[in-house]
Amino acid sequence: MSPGSQDAKAAAFAGLHAGAPFVIPNPWDVGSARVLEALGFGALATTSSGLAFALGRLDGGATLDEVCHHVASLDRATGLPISADLENGYGPRPEDAADAIRQAAEAGAVGGSIEDWDPQGFLYEREHAVARVRAAAEAARGLGFPFLLTARAENHIRGHPDLADTIARLQAFEAAGADVLYAPGLSSVAEIGAVCGAVSKPVNVLAVPRLTVGEIAGAGARRISVGGALTWVAAKAFAEAATAIRDTGDLSALAARLPIDRWFTAG
Repeated sequence: MSPGSQDAKAAAFAGLHAGAPFVIPNPWDVGSARVLEALGFGALATTSSGLAFALGRLDGGATLDEVCHHVASLDRATGLPISADLENGYGPRPEDAADAIRQAAEAGAVGGSIEDWDPQGFLYEREHAVARVRAAAEAARGLGFPFLLTARAENHIRGHPDLADTIARLQAFEAAGADVLYAPGLSSVAEIGAVCGAVSKPVNVLAVPRLTVGEIAGAGARRISVGGALTWVAAKAFAEAATAIRDTGDLSALAARLPIDRWFTAG
């Protein structure tokens, strides 16, 4: 186990959700996690796309074993609560979702998300999606500490931006035992407000570049995540510098200096 016990991290994570709106950034590896901790963030969430990128794969390309290894690495390296992006639970059955929760918790996570999208390319029917959330919630309740289950309704990033169906799914997920509700892809203050006003549990909102944290929080979000976006910010800078070297011989980007010593000795 990492710096700080799992019980203490779980309590801290639950406390964040009971307080003011907060940003939970998504590192893609241990180094980025340590930087985010040094910068003062209070919790971290893994990102399926960022981890897949670090492994040289497309989003969805990591296995549950690899995700759990990643969670354990972040947990050992930081003193922060870790919430795991568990995609669909790595299988279509309710039992798969439950097993993913238990394995993530064993790796050190104090929260995790289960989504209603199957990697074969379809949304689960609502009744089946609810059964999966219910099984995941039961698994979380059996862990002996307050593991926060996030239930995701994927409509808006899967070509089906039906706000009414999204809200109905989130309401059903809340009734099934989810602690946090999440519909990635909400793109406006009005959409965010409609979702937040329709449920009573905390809502996670995926950061929208044209909105500010204050605007998203003002619409009712309790938690704001960034998904894989910080991964792409870093990858873009890397690729642009490498392209300039290849095409023009411009080495100026290599002058970048960062306070790594300070970041990695913080805390």
